[in-house]
Parts: sequence; C-alpha cells; structure tokens
Amino acid sequence: MNLKSANSVKPQKLERPDGTPPRVLVVDDEHNLTELLGMALRYEGWEVRAAGSGMAAVRAAREFEPDAVALDMMLPDMDGLEVLRRMREHNDRIPVLFLTARDAVEDRIAGLTAGGDDYVTKPFSLEEVVARLRALMRRTVLVAQEEDDSMLVVGDLTLDEDSHEVTRGGDPIQLTATEFELLRYLMRNPKRVLSKAQILDRVWNYDFGGQANVVELYISYLRKKIDAGREPMIHTMRGVGYVLKPAS
Repeated sequence: MNLKSANSVKPQKLERPDGTPPRVLVVDDEHNLTELLGMALRYEGWEVRAAGSGMAAVRAAREFEPDAVALDMMLPDMDGLEVLRRMREHNDRIPVLFLTARDAVEDRIAGLTAGGDDYVTKPFSLEEVVARLRALMRRTVLVAQEEDDSMLVVGDLTLDEDSHEVTRGGDPIQLTATEFELLRYLMRNPKRVLSKAQILDRVWNYDFGGQANVVELYISYLRKKIDAGREPMIHTMRGVGYVLKPAS
C-alpha cells in the first residue's frame, strides 16, 4: 500500500493541548499488522506504541497515556473487552477503535455496548483506520472551540466544552468521548430535529456503512444518563430523528 498517495491531501494537523503530537496505542498480536499500522500512523506525524497482548496493552496505556487506542478484539491472553475495561479503570475517556474479525457482528455489538467508540472489520484499509482514529481524537486531542463561550446550556442541562464537565440540575454526569460528542451536537441544536444521517455525519465524521443503529444505541446510553429519573429532554420523532429540548 502506498502510504503517501493514501494521504496526499493532508487534513488539519492534530496535536495535544501542549503542542506535542497525538499518541496512539496499537494492540494486535499480528506483528506485521502492528508494523504496517504504525508506519501509517507515524506518517501522520503521530507518536505510536504497539502491544501484542492484553497485559502489555494495559501496561502501555498507563505508561504511554495514549489519546486513542486501536484494539484487536481477539488477543492471546484476554479478549479486547477485558482490555478495554482495565484501560478505562485508569482513563475512563480514552477513545477506543476495535479491530474485529470479518462479519463478526456479535463482536461489534459487544464492543460498542462495552463502551468502545468505533470499530473496523478485518481486512481493512490503512486509510480507513487513520480516518477513524483521526475522528475519535479530534474530539479529545484538539482544543478548538467554534464559539467564544465554552458553556452550553439547555434547560437545567449544562455542558462545558473546555473541561468536558456535564451536569443536569447540578448533578455531575460522566460521559464517554462519543457520548459527550453526541450530547454536544444535540445541545448545539436545541429544539431542532436531527436525522440519523446528520448525527452520523457530525458525530462519527464518516459514512457508517448503513449502521445507523449505532445512533439508536448511543441515544439510549445518553437517555440512561441524562433522563433517568427525570423529565426527559431527549425525544424521538418517529421516522425523522431526535431532538433535545428543555424539560417542560
């Protein structure tokens, strides 16, 4: 694969808030695959570390403090879901891109349900992995605000785009990176009905290959955290999409 031609049009450069390159941890027991992925990611200017087992990945996540992880679902010592759980004990917001076996639908559903942010199926293109990692890190690495005021407020729900703190009625709410991005998009468009296609394009930054049910999945996650035990703010407009509005 020609890495240069695959990235001939360079997108916006990503960097951490301190100006250093983003860090990506690649976890797979296929050495050739991690080498190839590492080459593609380093071409982007990112710092890369590889791990070939679950235990090595957990240690690397704590030492390396990556901004995103490309994580194989099947590892020799433990599965990817257990690796994710242990990583999230140390950093509960680290974005994770699962690498799954071809057509393993149950792996994809399990990965997303367990808190993974995205997935690609093997065999995959390097361009696809780079694009999806870039989309994940854009939410957490770049500190680029579109508005001067970093605080979004809808009814008794508040979201601070700088600190990533979310509260409703003064009660703190813990969100994953993807949940935060989805809620931010809804709060930037209060009382506006957003279609699944619009949400996929804005939150996931690419065509999800018809897997629009991922929107339903993450909307359900948000509802459990935002609306549980309270008057609902997130509403479904059947056949149209979703809308967030202040509780009446």
